[in-house]
Amino acid sequence: MAESVVELPSRLAILPFRNKVLLPGAIIRIRCTSPSRVFTHRVPHMAESVVELPSRLAILPFRNKVLLPGAIIRIRCTSPSSVKLVEQELWQKEEKGLIGILPVRDADESKPLGSAISQGTDSLDQSSKVQGGSLDSNKLDTKKQNDVVHWHARGVAARALHLSRGVEKPSGRVTYIVVLEGLCRFSVQELSTRGTYHTARISSLELTKTEMELVEQDQDFITLSRQFKATAMELISVLELKQKTGGRTKVLLETVPVHKLADIFAASFEISFEEQLSMLDAVDPKVRLSKATELVDRHLQSIRVAEKITQKVEGQLSKSQKEFLLRQQMRAIKEELGDNDDDEDDLVALERKMESAGMPQNVSKLAHRELRRLKKMQPQQPGYNSSRVYLELLADLPWQKASEEIELDLRAARERLDSDHYGLVKVKQRIIEYLAVRKLKPDAKGPVLCFVGPPGVGKTSLASSIASALGRKFVRISLGGVKDEADIRGHRRTYVGSMPGRLIDGLKKVAVCNPVMLLDEVDKTGSDVRGDPASALLEVVFVATANRMQPISPPLLDRMEVIELPGYTPEEKLQIAMRHLIPRVLDQHGLSSEFLQIPEGMVKLVIQRYTREAGVRNLERNLAALARAAAVRVAEQEHVVPLNKGVQGLAAPLLENRLADSTEVEMEVIPMSDNSQEISNTFRVASPLVVDEAMLEKVLGAPRFDDREASERVASPGVTVGLVWTAFGGEVQFVEATAMAGKGELHLTGQLGDVIKESAQIALTWVRARAADLNLAAAERVNLLEDRDVHIHFPAGGVPKDGPSAGVTLVTTLVSLFSQKRVRSDTAMTGEMTLRGLVLPVGGVKDKILAAHRYGIKRVILPERNLKDLAEVPSSVLANLEILLAKKIEDVLEHAFDGGSPWRQHSKL
Repeated sequence: MAESVVELPSRLAILPFRNKVLLPGAIIRIRCTSPSRVFTHRVPHMAESVVELPSRLAILPFRNKVLLPGAIIRIRCTSPSSVKLVEQELWQKEEKGLIGILPVRDADESKPLGSAISQGTDSLDQSSKVQGGSLDSNKLDTKKQNDVVHWHARGVAARALHLSRGVEKPSGRVTYIVVLEGLCRFSVQELSTRGTYHTARISSLELTKTEMELVEQDQDFITLSRQFKATAMELISVLELKQKTGGRTKVLLETVPVHKLADIFAASFEISFEEQLSMLDAVDPKVRLSKATELVDRHLQSIRVAEKITQKVEGQLSKSQKEFLLRQQMRAIKEELGDNDDDEDDLVALERKMESAGMPQNVSKLAHRELRRLKKMQPQQPGYNSSRVYLELLADLPWQKASEEIELDLRAARERLDSDHYGLVKVKQRIIEYLAVRKLKPDAKGPVLCFVGPPGVGKTSLASSIASALGRKFVRISLGGVKDEADIRGHRRTYVGSMPGRLIDGLKKVAVCNPVMLLDEVDKTGSDVRGDPASALLEVVFVATANRMQPISPPLLDRMEVIELPGYTPEEKLQIAMRHLIPRVLDQHGLSSEFLQIPEGMVKLVIQRYTREAGVRNLERNLAALARAAAVRVAEQEHVVPLNKGVQGLAAPLLENRLADSTEVEMEVIPMSDNSQEISNTFRVASPLVVDEAMLEKVLGAPRFDDREASERVASPGVTVGLVWTAFGGEVQFVEATAMAGKGELHLTGQLGDVIKESAQIALTWVRARAADLNLAAAERVNLLEDRDVHIHFPAGGVPKDGPSAGVTLVTTLVSLFSQKRVRSDTAMTGEMTLRGLVLPVGGVKDKILAAHRYGIKRVILPERNLKDLAEVPSSVLANLEILLAKKIEDVLEHAFDGGSPWRQHSKL
């Protein structure tokens, strides 16, 4: 600024300032990061051939850093030695000051490169190693004094381009910020100290003008120069194309000597400390060009590889993937600002959860392989969500969590079964046997128990009792309506929306690996194009329930031990109601025996008049209806006195009546420890509500069943009482027949299956063939169906019916129709017949006999070969029934009619 006129060259490299202006005389610090501006820098001494150096220079050590000629670096001097050096060598001399920069290395990193002395170094920051680069003082590596360091034998003379002085508060320590420009190399001849800093006797390593001219004429140097310039021009072209700068950086190749360009380019790259030292030691211009060409070519190749990868990745990025990248950037920004609410990354949390899950070794290996694949995927990829859900499921499964089984006590188990279930002696004995075997051999593979019986007989509660006896948790899995085997086994993870099977869901829900798992309603599964669930059930061990055995596939049924639970007798229902149902219903409705009492006589009426099912569910529903009626009266506070500590809480009319009756009011204090008796602790009924017949009809309506139904419906010929088996247990089935003018056809109605239709055709054929023997026709050749049709109907047409056990019932009905003789109304029958008139055995005998007993039937006709099945029927039921055995159809007819079979009398046709 002391000069009046500044001589400018004809051409200058241009550095644009966006929204900024640099005025003459002003000093500004900039930080160049773009590739175009890396080479667009001030080169005040590059055009000079030789730099004159003094014989001695003050030395500033650079720890693990190298300043090359042509590079500009900013340092912050804070140590007393460096501050003293700057003040005496630069601050006082202004532009004439020169200092030497020597690299130093920590003693424990390498062998000594020069003489070893103890020296403290100042902090360096270098965001760019080229001219125009700036250093951030927050990133400097500060070492304590008295650290042993090794000095390099060669350094670079540097000139200060900018100095600024500062004072730290509150310590008052003086600091300097210095911008240095590397000029030329020198060699250290002798190192000494001057006060607090070092000085060195040096000799320049730069070639003279004459020596440089000789080198420039060397053919090897010319070849290396061309190769370097070509590589450098290619690099600059790539950078300009990438940044679209217009070729401003090419000025360097035209104005700066090539051997100095080698240092400038080498200082522009991120290279290791060893490579920096190697470049500093390259005094020979040919060696320097060779090393610089290698560095430029390596940088060029890295840029090309990066561009190739970027182009490939950008070509694969979809809109959703770009959104993911933006979200990742946003997450990083939030983490820097401290706004991220997530304590840890989701995948890291998932990995920790997997580690603590206790998976077996083979499963853990597979899970971690899947996790590694998941980490490489982006959330928008199709398989990301299914893979993550799969791993979360594996981590949630109770691999090591198990119920601690209690020591098996068969006596306690028997008492538990007896308290939970009334009757079912055979079933409970089989469960006790199962538990006994498990107590003697805990690792024994138990049988697959399948409880088969009508609804409401206690199949599910029996499985729960087994779990309680074993001390395990209980989980119920319903299979009703399952038609896809994937619901059992689980879906393949390749499918969108794939889910685990119901068995895995049950394990996850119960959170133990050894529960008692009940597969409910195995007979309700079906097969279609999606597979057969029953085949998937062959792979698991379970306790199962079913209403019928017929729909269960034979392979699955073969693996199970079937335990049949028939319906209850009225006596058993009465005991179940008094012991279990009534207490449970009262508790569910917030009542107690102080509010509602249901005598045994009323329970019997409910069983006889309102329920004729095999189980007790409808019985419980009717008892619940009575409890609701009582709950309404309690809620409305009819005849109820709240038990408070004072008389202020009493209803006003009731209080007046009490005061009128007595001059003293007696108060009762109720303890509040039992939370299950909240209503009892709040109210007291003057007298409990006792159920009677009037209340039954008021709450439950008119009786649904009575004992006169059979006699009324069998009052005319052509009607017979049959016994059938359904999924809901045994049932009484009426069969009606009538004749009319027609063409000799047989009509069947009542939603019948093919088997029962064939039984009707067999029955009609047998009756027509034996018409003369039964005195239904005067001669053998008389056609019973001549000019008339026969119509057979099974009432309750909305209920599907099928099976062969109605054969004897159909024959009896047709004989009654043609003979015009009524069948006994107190008699029911069941049995399959052959075309020759033999009576074959049928199934479900116990259920059918119980149904007849519930219906008030007194006589039951059974096939003779079903005599062995009577052992399963309760003796109390058999005592009230007359069992009649039949071997042929004639035996059935003999028992079904008053006075014997109709063949003993003439037909009235």
